[in-house]
Amino acid sequence: MSPISEKVSGLIITYNEEKNIADVLSCFDFCDEIIVVDSYSKDATVRIAESFPKVKVIQHKFEDFAKQRNLALAEATNDWVLFLDGDERITPKLRAEIIQTLSCTNKKDAYYFRRLFFFAGKPIYYSGTQGDKNFRLFRKSKCHYVPERKVHETLAVEGSIGVLKNKLLHYSVSNYDSYRQKAVLYGKLRGEEMYAKGKHYSALKMYTKMCFAFFKTYILKLGVLDGKEGFLLSKVSALSVYENFKALKREEEKNGK
Repeated sequence: MSPISEKVSGLIITYNEEKNIADVLSCFDFCDEIIVVDSYSKDATVRIAESFPKVKVIQHKFEDFAKQRNLALAEATNDWVLFLDGDERITPKLRAEIIQTLSCTNKKDAYYFRRLFFFAGKPIYYSGTQGDKNFRLFRKSKCHYVPERKVHETLAVEGSIGVLKNKLLHYSVSNYDSYRQKAVLYGKLRGEEMYAKGKHYSALKMYTKMCFAFFKTYILKLGVLDGKEGFLLSKVSALSVYENFKALKREEEKNGK
C-alpha cells in the first residue's frame, strides 16, 4: 500500500538498462504498481525488473519515445503516474515532497521536476542545464505525449501545472562516447521528425546551426564555467545538429526528394 491517499503507478521505458534498473526501480518504492515497457533488451534488464515486487514488464518493439511512453500510460491502472528515466534518481527530500504533494487537497494536474545534471559523476551547473526540468508526476487522464514529437518528447497537459522544489538527479552522461551515441540516436529520430514537417536539407544551414549550437552552449549558456565537461557537452550539441541534418538528408534520398 502507498503511504499517501492517492494510488500511484511508477512508469519507465527501458532498453539495456541492467546497470540502472535496480536503482531506478527502488525509487518507485511508494508506488502501488510499477510498469516497465522494455524494447526487447539484450541484457539482464527484464530479469532484474521481474525480481522486484509490484513490477509488470511489457515488451514492445521500439519505434519512438512518444509511442513507448504513451503505451506505458495506457497500461497504468492508476490516474496518478510517476514517470522516470533509467538515468534518474529520486533523493529522500524529493521523495518526501512527492508524498506530501499528493497528500494535499489542492493538487495540480502535472508537476515539473527540476533536474541536476551529472557528467561522468560530476555535477554540471551550466552548459544549458540551468533551467532543465521535465514533467515526471502527473494525472494520465489530463496528459499525453504528443505523437509527432519522436524525441525530446513533449507532454501535453490539459490542466494546472506545478513545480516541485527539490531536484531530481539526472545521471545522463557516464562518459563522452555514450553521450555521443545517444546524440546519434536522437539525431536520427529528430531528422525523421524534421522531414515529416516538410524541412529540407541544406549543408549551409547545417554548418551554421552546428556553429551556433556550440557557441550557444559554451558561451551563451556558460558551458565554459563547467570546464572540460562544458566543452565536451558543447561539442555534443553541435554533433546533435549534424546528426539531425544527416538523418533529414537520408529521409529525402529514401523518398526521392
